[in-house]
Amino acid sequence: MGTPELISPRSPRVAAARRLARRNFRGKERRFIAEGPQAVREAAAHRGSGGESTLTELFATPEAADRYADIVAAAHRAGARVHLADRDVLADVSQTVTPQGLIGVCRFLDSPFQEILAAKPALVAVLAHVRDPGNAGTVLRCADAAGADAVVLTDASVDLYNPKSVRASVGSLFHLPVAVGVPVEQAVRGLRDAGVRILAADGAGADDLDDELDAGTMGGPTAWVFGNEAWGLPEETRALADAVVRVPIHGRAESLNLATAAAVCLYASARAQRPRRAPDA
Repeated sequence: MGTPELISPRSPRVAAARRLARRNFRGKERRFIAEGPQAVREAAAHRGSGGESTLTELFATPEAADRYADIVAAAHRAGARVHLADRDVLADVSQTVTPQGLIGVCRFLDSPFQEILAAKPALVAVLAHVRDPGNAGTVLRCADAAGADAVVLTDASVDLYNPKSVRASVGSLFHLPVAVGVPVEQAVRGLRDAGVRILAADGAGADDLDDELDAGTMGGPTAWVFGNEAWGLPEETRALADAVVRVPIHGRAESLNLATAAAVCLYASARAQRPRRAPDA
């Protein structure tokens, strides 16, 4: 693909991208960084509600541009500015130990909470007080895999666009609507008014997930509220839910981590909501 045009970390374009590692600059510019081929591929394919491309710039080493020529072509089709950059430049912008040679600059893409409600979601993950960016991104990925309709990050949770959150979502950030900065009380009230049952996931919950499944109570629209891995959900948040549900521990493990528990809960709801197939004749 030729000689790198950006060979200095002091380049204005490089400096602007590097600043997006900081939350205040992300908020000011309404831009964030997506690293690696999977995230950049999804960003190039994504369009905002107004039809604009989410990917605005792509930095690629010549080697990565050759290896991922299809992604570079998609970035061009999306109207993104493509820069060939020296490895040292990519390393300066990257937030990973071993950069993969592709870094995209993307527009913010979160959705208004009211739009999520208007779409009448059947399955929603609500992240309340989740502070670890890796956990947030992984739960978002689990929600995407389980076929959830949306994810809501409350105002007490981590920044959706933290580089670790984006990386942990492995492209799922670009697949489903995500609302950010919603007070937990507002999230619960809005979802309940939209006909969604609110379940709080907590290891000390009074209700057992297996019992809920056996009772057939999980087939309707459901929002799961997940809390901080270290200390769970505050009592005032638990009190907002229609039920506080624990994932049963059948072995000797002390507990499940947040992302694993979220996957179990979301898949349980997804299975309960699927129409049953008629037995073979």
